[in-house]
Amino acid sequence: MVFPQTVAPFFAPRGAGVKALEIALSEKQEVFLVPQKSKAENPQESDLYTTGVVAYILQTLKLPDGSVRVLVEGRERAKMQKYLSRQDYVRAEVQPLETPLEVNPATVSLMQIVLTSLKEFKELNNKISKEKLQAIYEADRPDTLVDLLAPLLNLTEEKRLALFLEENTTARLENLAVAIQVESELASLQQDIQRKVKGRLEQSQREYFLNEQLKEIHKELGHEDGDPTGATELRQKVEALNCPSEVKEKSLKECSRLARLQASTPEAGILRTYLEWITDLPWGKKTDDNKNLKEARDILDTDHFDMKKIKERILDYLAVRQIQAKLKGPILCLVGPPGTGKTSLGRSIARALGRSFVRISLGGVRDEAEIRGHRKTYVGALPGKILQSMKRAGTSNPVFLLDEIDKMASDYRGDPASALLEVLDPEQNASFTDHYLEVPYDLSDVLFVTTANSLHTIPRPLQDRMEVIEVPGYTDLEKLKIAEGFLQPKELKENGLEGLDVSIDSEALKVIIRDYTAESGVRALERQIGQVLRKTVRSLLEEGREPQTLRQASEPFQLRITSEKVREYLGLPVWKDDKLLFEPRPGLANGLAWTEVGGKVLPVEVSLFPGKGELILTGSLGDVMKESARIAFSLVKARSQLWKLSSQDLGGRDLHIHFPEGAIPKDGPSAGITVVAALVSAFRGQPLRSGVAMTGEVTLTGRVLPIGGVKEKVLAAYRHGLKDVFLPEDNRRDLEEIPEEVRTEMTFHFASVVEAALGFFFSETFVSPDQAVLPA
Repeated sequence: MVFPQTVAPFFAPRGAGVKALEIALSEKQEVFLVPQKSKAENPQESDLYTTGVVAYILQTLKLPDGSVRVLVEGRERAKMQKYLSRQDYVRAEVQPLETPLEVNPATVSLMQIVLTSLKEFKELNNKISKEKLQAIYEADRPDTLVDLLAPLLNLTEEKRLALFLEENTTARLENLAVAIQVESELASLQQDIQRKVKGRLEQSQREYFLNEQLKEIHKELGHEDGDPTGATELRQKVEALNCPSEVKEKSLKECSRLARLQASTPEAGILRTYLEWITDLPWGKKTDDNKNLKEARDILDTDHFDMKKIKERILDYLAVRQIQAKLKGPILCLVGPPGTGKTSLGRSIARALGRSFVRISLGGVRDEAEIRGHRKTYVGALPGKILQSMKRAGTSNPVFLLDEIDKMASDYRGDPASALLEVLDPEQNASFTDHYLEVPYDLSDVLFVTTANSLHTIPRPLQDRMEVIEVPGYTDLEKLKIAEGFLQPKELKENGLEGLDVSIDSEALKVIIRDYTAESGVRALERQIGQVLRKTVRSLLEEGREPQTLRQASEPFQLRITSEKVREYLGLPVWKDDKLLFEPRPGLANGLAWTEVGGKVLPVEVSLFPGKGELILTGSLGDVMKESARIAFSLVKARSQLWKLSSQDLGGRDLHIHFPEGAIPKDGPSAGITVVAALVSAFRGQPLRSGVAMTGEVTLTGRVLPIGGVKEKVLAAYRHGLKDVFLPEDNRRDLEEIPEEVRTEMTFHFASVVEAALGFFFSETFVSPDQAVLPA
């Protein structure tokens, strides 16, 4: 279709059309162009519409195939009246369509709507030339506006034909207004889509460009395998692992996912880190245990003094391991005061077994994820400390030290002690599952060693999974041997005196042990020895004698550090014997207590003064200790007549029981016999036997029950020079744990009832209810 006021080209095929063009060119150069109803090559009258356009031929071009390319300009629409000739070509009589000369207000309004829509359409479509726009804006008649604008719109054939054939001017304007509004909306939508597509294409092109750059960088670095994510290399590592099929299957699946991702995406980084952890863990890599029992014993004896129980347990394990390869690793818990060598013992065990050694400190750990790890979907997620340490060990059967297991805490983030239940259970740890890996890992070959100062804060289910071995404190003689054989050589090396004949003599070491340390372990002793040797080095340098020069001197250098030098270097003694422990005073008794840092002498003081018989307890006491004191007071009141105590004193005086060092919390029932002895001493105004220490729980019926921590308590009495110790009868069997050099210097007394104990304390007979003579 060719609209009036427009120029359009078309092709005329061979035949009547070409003949008609030739005749027209020889006359007025006008042709009548009408649209066809069908696509027939030789249309009849019924195949043609009657409405067409009178067009002026501007140019013709005859083509080699006989057809003609024609350029025409539409002049006006017309309606065919009749056919005049129909031989080689068609000639017809036409009548121009009448168009209204006057423009009414409704038509003007429609024209304004069309022009306004045209402005919106032009902003979205810049293909309309300025000349055409100017002609459209200058159109003063509605049909002219329609004829100029319709060919510029991307209309369907049906809508374009409808605009062309419509004779009513108002209807033509309305249809054009609707058509241009639809075109504007479609153009706006298309522009939005193109903008989004362009953005995506730009991002894709940017990623493509960067990836190509990365490939070139990899080539320059020698990584020409075309594997920027590293998935191929990780797949090879996974396939080489000696891990369970479940682990390998999941890992290979993750490798396939990684290969499909861009190397720069966050998910690729997460997967790569996850697979690196999988491949770095020691799956089935084991070290061979040392099968030489004598060599293992020598290593344990070289590193640590005494500790017979733990050494025997390790040697037993080695022996059974030689005949039972599938033996699960033991889970040992070393409990004892600080400074007794529990932590260093773990490293020594690893040396004796020939295994790698790893250690983690659980002190202050309060998050369950520290043990089990975080889910890998979290930012910065990692496996827990257990698997991190296994990676560091490099083998699946290391000696694993869990230090300070009694110092763990719990809060809203979980209870790490509960997470350890699976780790320290031989029946479960063969399939330990970390939250990060989400696949089972076998810990059954690991030899776990835990350390603690006390069992009180360790949950019972966790205690039940461990083999508890007590590591008691050392006697002065044991400390002396440790100092001479272990601590002094170590400090000589650390302070640059190795290779010189320098030593602290035995008497000087005894002075350090007795006057400058008061502990169950040897940590403070090591510090004091180090301080003495540092002072010695300083003294040598001030005298102009450098250790390096002394090593090269022809005459051998020898230096013995005496007790006088020790006092000069360390100053006034820190610890002195408490004279109060030996002074015979009424109302004073020496108890023995167990603490996390070893045994301790615990004096009990009782004071009487006028009052109403009230009982006052001070000294930062726990509930159990308060109950023990009340039981002792009730027992003394109940048996006051049998023990010849004045009832007037019991009823007319207030009673104050004090446990010195009030800032230190105290608890437990083992001070019962001490409180009874102090009460009886206060009421009778008679001091106890001098130099006696005692411990034992008492009941309302006067029985003396056994207590724990006997060795630590006896060693505390020994350190303070208290040579007579009273113990419950049922604790007689615990004397085997006391070192022989202590047993030979001390005297032990036993009793199962209070009266027998008081008889020893006061050197006289106390009558019990069973022995009392009742009136007839």
